[in-house]
Amino acid sequence: MGAHRTMIRVLMLLSWATSIGGSAVECTTVTELISFCATFISNGSPDPYPGTPCCEAVTNLYTMTHSTDNRRSLCGCLMGLVTANNSNSTAIATLPGFCGVPLGFTIDPDTDCDLYVYLLCLE
Repeated sequence: MGAHRTMIRVLMLLSWATSIGGSAVECTTVTELISFCATFISNGSPDPYPGTPCCEAVTNLYTMTHSTDNRRSLCGCLMGLVTANNSNSTAIATLPGFCGVPLGFTIDPDTDCDLYVYLLCLE
């Protein structure tokens, strides 16, 4: 029953987040989605994999990166989470790889979102 409720929460967040399509990425939305990965971020296990609520949330983050501004906003939000969870920054950084979702930037405390996302768009 708990897994069912979690999946319903993920689907509701996915529906809501995709409905704001043209809007800038809000850090509160990013934080809510990343919260589905809280066990992995806190404990380093179990590893997330495609189809789990954590990876569904990371996939939803990817759907928000359709514009340079959104990618830059998402990058900034994730860098804020990395800074706030410094001891677990590696766990946050590995989420796209575990979930098979390319966000278009490296999740690292040294990433300059303005410069990195701009350069990425020039490629």
